[in-house]
Amino acid sequence: MRSAVVVGAGVAGLAAAGALARSDWHVTLIERGDRLRGNGGALLIWPNGAAALDSLGVSLSDIAVPLAAGGLRRPDGRWLVEPGNAPLPLVVHADDLHDALMAGLGDKLEIRTSMNATSIRAGTSERPAVSTGKHLFEADLIVAADGSHSIIRRRLAPQSAVASAGFATWRAVIPWYRSPRLPDTVGFAGEMLGAGQRFLHAVLGERGSAGNSTRGGIYWAATAPGAPRPESAETQLVLLRRWFAGWHAPVTELLDATEPGDLVQQAGEELRPLPANFGYPAGGGGFALVGDAAHVTAPNLAQGACLAFEDAATLRALMGSSRNVGEALDAYTAERRPRVARVARTSRRLGFLFQAQGRLTVRARDLALGRMPSRWLDRAAQSSVDWQPPGRP
Repeated sequence: MRSAVVVGAGVAGLAAAGALARSDWHVTLIERGDRLRGNGGALLIWPNGAAALDSLGVSLSDIAVPLAAGGLRRPDGRWLVEPGNAPLPLVVHADDLHDALMAGLGDKLEIRTSMNATSIRAGTSERPAVSTGKHLFEADLIVAADGSHSIIRRRLAPQSAVASAGFATWRAVIPWYRSPRLPDTVGFAGEMLGAGQRFLHAVLGERGSAGNSTRGGIYWAATAPGAPRPESAETQLVLLRRWFAGWHAPVTELLDATEPGDLVQQAGEELRPLPANFGYPAGGGGFALVGDAAHVTAPNLAQGACLAFEDAATLRALMGSSRNVGEALDAYTAERRPRVARVARTSRRLGFLFQAQGRLTVRARDLALGRMPSRWLDRAAQSSVDWQPPGRP
């Protein structure tokens, strides 16, 4: 039986570990935290991410709800781009998704917590291994799912570094018992675009439920220029209310209903350049980078989790079709890197529009968007979701 060690238990690591375990690999999942947990908020799962999860046997039918077409508005509520025919994502509470991925791990997988990877062994004469200082884990395949500041990627692709995209994001889910009733003119989802600021909201199902989930409510995500804030969540929430003061409904209403414990902050980052390889043969086996360890793209397209699920589905398919791990890893790079590079370019182009600042620049941006048919943005979204798991027509 072939063996794998998956480093990191975020969504990328859970998806990859479950995929390999269900393909008769002996899998050890190591996580630096003291337990496996979700991180709150919600995620947008586009058709490509849903297709990847479906191929991995992870169902979203009971926990996700479709995002209604909302278009793009100015902070005063006027239309910038009216709803078009772009593909629409599902919205899922991050903790519900975590639970679904955990359920997909099966009972043949070994989980080791409080294990912080510090170094790797990637020579040609010995099996690949990852070390925590006290423990050495050897396997045919080491899967690096240890996030944007991956220790494993730094060793294998030192030329790739995480750089700021110039903004930070905040997200939250307001549970139903605290959620404001939205005005009839607002709709179930929508997005507003200001001077370097964005605000998106989406309703997680009907009031009181989200499918069979107990974690329904109203999800929102906000973007503002600058670095992540070092202050407490209470202070961050005060700043958000100040920055978005005067924005059209439901922005003020949602921020007022948010409590500090709801808030999840994240840096806007990019990996520059992308690693030359996502798979690295070594010692008769090798290393695979998945999720943010392989590609950190600015979240203008909200494709981070979806690309991670694509990675897991592709890795499983290639490992299952080849007995040679090294050859499968070369094929993994050939399959994934061009795809990720295309999505990253599209996201960067949208970022130039979304992050425009200064009165004249914003006015020019708004005029340009107003003159563009909505199908321009539709094509940008479509280019990112046009993907099917390997082996599907």
